[in-house]
Amino acid sequence: MADSSQTSPDNPELIATRLPGAMSRVLFTSAVAAGTLLVWEAVTRSGALPGFLLPAPEAVAWRLASTLGDGSLIHHTLVTLSEVVAGLAIGLLAGMSLGYLLAKSRRAERLLSPYIVASQAIPVVAIAPLLIIWLGPGHLSKVLIGALIVFFPILISTIAGIRAVPQDLRDLMRSLRASRGQVLVLLEVPAAAPFLLGGLKIGSTLAVIGAVVGEFVGADEGLGFLVNLGRGLYDTALVFVALLMLVTIALSLYSLAALLERRVLAWRETEKSQ
Repeated sequence: MADSSQTSPDNPELIATRLPGAMSRVLFTSAVAAGTLLVWEAVTRSGALPGFLLPAPEAVAWRLASTLGDGSLIHHTLVTLSEVVAGLAIGLLAGMSLGYLLAKSRRAERLLSPYIVASQAIPVVAIAPLLIIWLGPGHLSKVLIGALIVFFPILISTIAGIRAVPQDLRDLMRSLRASRGQVLVLLEVPAAAPFLLGGLKIGSTLAVIGAVVGEFVGADEGLGFLVNLGRGLYDTALVFVALLMLVTIALSLYSLAALLERRVLAWRETEKSQ
C-alpha cells in the first residue's frame, strides 16, 4: 500500500511534478493574450476599421481608467455580480432539490419532465420581458432570470449523479440499516459530487448570461446597462470595458468552482496515484 504522505495533494514532490504543466499553461495563455493585443493594435493602426467600430487598445484602457476613477464601473459591476451570485444560488438550490426528487421517484419524473423540458424550449430572452413586466425592473427579475438559466443544467447533473451511485453500495448501506439522511450524506452526495461540481462550473457562467439578458431588457444599472448605454452612444470603448468585466466575473466564478472541485475530489487523485 502506498504511503499516504507520498500521495497527498499537498506533498511537495507531487506539487513539483505539476509545476511544469502549470507554468506551460500560464505561458501559453499569456502568449495568446499578447498575440491578440498585437493583432488588435495592428488592425486599428492600419485604419481598416473606424474607431467607433473597433477602438484601439489604448482607447479601451483609457475608458477603463476613467470609469474606475469615477466609481461607475465598480458600482455597475457590483450590481451585476450580486444578481449573478443570487441567481446562481437559487438555481443551485432549486435544481438540486428537484433533481434529487426526480432521481428518487420515477413517477415524479414522468409527471414533471414534460413541463420542465417545455420550459427549457422557451428562450430566456423571450421570458425575460415577462418577468420584468410582472416583477418590475429591479434586482428580483434579474436574479430569477439567472436562476432559470442555471436551473436546468444543475437539475440534469443532480439526476445523473444520484442515479450513478452503484447499486451494490446502496445494498451495503441498507444492510447496515443506514437512515435516508445517512445514505444521502455518506453515499449519495460523495458519489454524485463529480456531476454536481461539473454542473456548478457550467452554471457559474450561465448565471452571468442570465443577469445580463435581464439587464438588456430593462435596467438602469449593471454591466448590461453599460453595454446598452455604450451602444446607444456609439461609445464602443465603453462596451469593451463592460464586456471585459463580464468576462472577469465569469472566469472568476468558474475558477472558484474548479478550485472547489479539485479540493472536494482530491481523494480521487490520491486513489489514482496509489
